[in-house]
Amino acid sequence: MNTIECIKTRRSTRKFADKAISADVLSDIVNVATYAPSWKNSQATRYIAVTNSALKEKLASECMMGFEYNVNTANGAPAILAVTTVNNRSGYERDGSFTTSKGTHWQSFDAGIATQTFCLAAHEVGLATVIMGIFDESKVSKLLEVPEGQSVSALVAIGYADEVPVAPKRKSAEELLTIK
Repeated sequence: MNTIECIKTRRSTRKFADKAISADVLSDIVNVATYAPSWKNSQATRYIAVTNSALKEKLASECMMGFEYNVNTANGAPAILAVTTVNNRSGYERDGSFTTSKGTHWQSFDAGIATQTFCLAAHEVGLATVIMGIFDESKVSKLLEVPEGQSVSALVAIGYADEVPVAPKRKSAEELLTIK
């Protein structure tokens, strides 16, 4: 599959087949995701893969803020990936000062690039993903024992698709692009 086809055919999938994902496959995908660009090559994004059924169930029932789409998706996915970022690296100089007017927001930007790169790499090898943003970060951090100094940026459900959604309508370049 070429890059454009990969981008255009990747979907946010919420229904997965009951088929486990090997640790080797997850590792291979993360190895590809390491090529995502980051602030001054800080590579501050980290990944915690949750494949244990009891832990996934707890994550779904206790951390999704009652949002049923995420509860059901997490319960039905073979794995949930917590995307974390090392704090105070993206957008910062070594002395702790900000280089950008975006302040701490650059951390989220880097996490987003890395997460999408992960999702595209997963799609390339036949796995489906959905990025979930509605969750209680402090509960996720505690439950998954996220290391001190890291923040949870996103949760990604991953597995083999049981259903591939139709692509939603996209806005045209004329609506989105301004050239000056």
